This record gives sequence, C-alpha cells and structure tokens, in this order.
Amino acid sequence: MLYTNLKHLDSIADHKKAISENENVMIICGRMGPMCIPVYMIAEELEKEYKHAKFFDMEFDNPASDVIRILPEVRGFMGIPFTIYYKNGKVVKATSSIQTKVQIKTILDKEFSVTVNAL
Repeated sequence: MLYTNLKHLDSIADHKKAISENENVMIICGRMGPMCIPVYMIAEELEKEYKHAKFFDMEFDNPASDVIRILPEVRGFMGIPFTIYYKNGKVVKATSSIQTKVQIKTILDKEFSVTVNAL
C-alpha cells in the first residue's frame, strides 16, 4: 500500500482507464522508500498547479504494475520510482529514481503544455 494523497492505481484496468480518459497523465510507480517519497510529495504539490494533468501512483510490487515495468521506455532503469508521462494514452517521457521539483516541472511544461487558441 502506498501512503500518498495521489489517486492510486491498483489494477491494469485502473491504469488503462486513467490513460484513456485523461489527456495528460503522470504515474509514479514505486514504494514508500527514500527515493520515491520525495517524488510523491512533489506530485502532490504540483497537482494543484497543473489542473490539466492527472497524477497517480502505482505500487511497484503489485503484479499489475507489470504494465509499467515492461514498457520499452523503462528498459535499463536501475532505480525507482519509475515515473511515466502519458499524453493521449502514449508514453511521451519516462524517468527513474529521485527527481527534483524543477526537473519534474520541466517535463510537465514541455510534454503537457497548454496551448491557447488565438482569436
């Protein structure tokens, strides 16, 4: 069990629903460990700022997290959490291990940018 304030994904169906029903999705797949907890905390903060994105967690040791662990984008990752960024159901970025708030915001700004239609 992950003790975060993020929405939890407990099954492959939850994962599929999250990425199919939302344009911009960040999923942190990890444990309650020293490299993961700071990333969860940053996501909890940024959730308020990035209203156009949805933030989730998924327990790394849950068999359902195979849906993340088998992604080609994570091949070779050595540390957790695996943080996956989806745009319209497709992986646009994946990182591993601890990330700073600046690093995460840079990815969110690039991959989940909001475009304003000109009049």
